[in-house]
Amino acid sequence: MAQSLLEQLRSYTTVVADTGDIEAMEKFRPTDATTNPSLITTAAQMPQYEPIVDEVLKQARNDKGESASDRDVANLAFQRLAIAFGKKILAIVPGRVSTEVDARLSYDTQKTIDQARSIIAQYQEAGIDYSKHILIKIASTWEGIKAAEVLEKEGIHCNLTLLFGMHQAVACAEAGVTLISPFVGRILDWYKKDTGKDYQGADDPGVQSVTTIYNYYKKFGYKTQVMGASFRNIGEIKELAGSDLLTISPTLLKELDATQEVLPRKLDPNAAKSMNIEKVPMDEAAFVRMHAEDRMAHDKLKEGIEGFSEALVKLENLLADRLAKLEQRTPAAV
Repeated sequence: MAQSLLEQLRSYTTVVADTGDIEAMEKFRPTDATTNPSLITTAAQMPQYEPIVDEVLKQARNDKGESASDRDVANLAFQRLAIAFGKKILAIVPGRVSTEVDARLSYDTQKTIDQARSIIAQYQEAGIDYSKHILIKIASTWEGIKAAEVLEKEGIHCNLTLLFGMHQAVACAEAGVTLISPFVGRILDWYKKDTGKDYQGADDPGVQSVTTIYNYYKKFGYKTQVMGASFRNIGEIKELAGSDLLTISPTLLKELDATQEVLPRKLDPNAAKSMNIEKVPMDEAAFVRMHAEDRMAHDKLKEGIEGFSEALVKLENLLADRLAKLEQRTPAAV
């Protein structure tokens, strides 16, 4: 019997669900799962998850006290909501869930470290072995990478997200980061807008970026794993078969599951080891210079942090409104 693309992909690559939707995870049974503020906001508005949201809000109000502002309660609740979804997800997936640090802290190393430790402490309180099941998701700024370096030394594993450039990838590997998430589709979006061209298959700039990073890591023996993310179509996924991990939306998981054709492996660690690749020296000065020179990475990192920050504000407003409804009063401005 012919295998679906999804079944074949699983033989090469760890499949991760890119969603906050528990029902989608139950259907596709990924090994790992990852979320972001936008996905959590979407999930929080689904009727089936209202009990989770309401319980988190009640606990946040209780801990903050009756005199606390809706803004303060909502801020505490959004942090706990991501963990509440994380615990639900871990009841389904056998591997890891990525829980994201507030994107508004992306340029503050110490505050990123502090919030990561707080997230880990809450998972520990729930009896979850964070060393096996939790990845702290941090934006790939220089400050974020330095925070991850500290956390990794403490045994807290990190997933560096919003990664678009080779300088970010090299810095992450040198910092001993567990996992990186290069954003394939967002790279493609930038190049399509910048050049006016369409790209397919191996010509896709996002595919090329992840392929280059993967081969670099395998060539030089870095332990950091590559997880392609932010896909626009299954063609991108097929070109990256063999990547350590791929995080895929439910829509594309469904399409992969429904498609039956041969899926050749495109990325292979043994092939990478024999490639002629030069080592890239990396320190803060090199990172800053390369980031300034890479218009795409500069633009998309800035846009991504701003987008995730806006999603957090939206989520806090949504939670504040929900809190007022629970307490049967008019919402206060947040």
